[in-house]
Amino acid sequence: MTNLLLVIPNMLLLSARLMVDPRVPTKERLLVAAAIVYAFMPLDFIPDMLPFVGQVDDAYLIALTLLRLMTVTEPHVVREHWRGGGDVVELVGATAMLAGRLLPRRIRRVLTSQVESPKVSSEQSQSTAVPLLIERSAAESKTA
Repeated sequence: MTNLLLVIPNMLLLSARLMVDPRVPTKERLLVAAAIVYAFMPLDFIPDMLPFVGQVDDAYLIALTLLRLMTVTEPHVVREHWRGGGDVVELVGATAMLAGRLLPRRIRRVLTSQVESPKVSSEQSQSTAVPLLIERSAAESKTA
């Protein structure tokens, strides 16, 4: 759990580096910028003054915007800017899943609705590996 909090600064730095990369589409840069602003706002859905819990929604939103960015940008572009340990693509997906499980359902729905999946052409989706964030129902997760 504390690893989730420790990855937030690296994800913010990654987001800032991606904002100035010309290979990243403008719309994705704007979403990443909005996620950074949200992370620095002290009052948001879960106030940052609450230890640990206040940072979970920030980690979730940043991870969602990075997942969306990776669906329209080559993963190697994101990996070039990563300065943390491990594979950033897997780390971002795991962060989104873990943070999503810790957030109340209503907050998770509101944040997820702000970062809709981009429309990806069938040609592009077949040529690149697209990281997905799939939420399983409680019944499915018990059988898996």
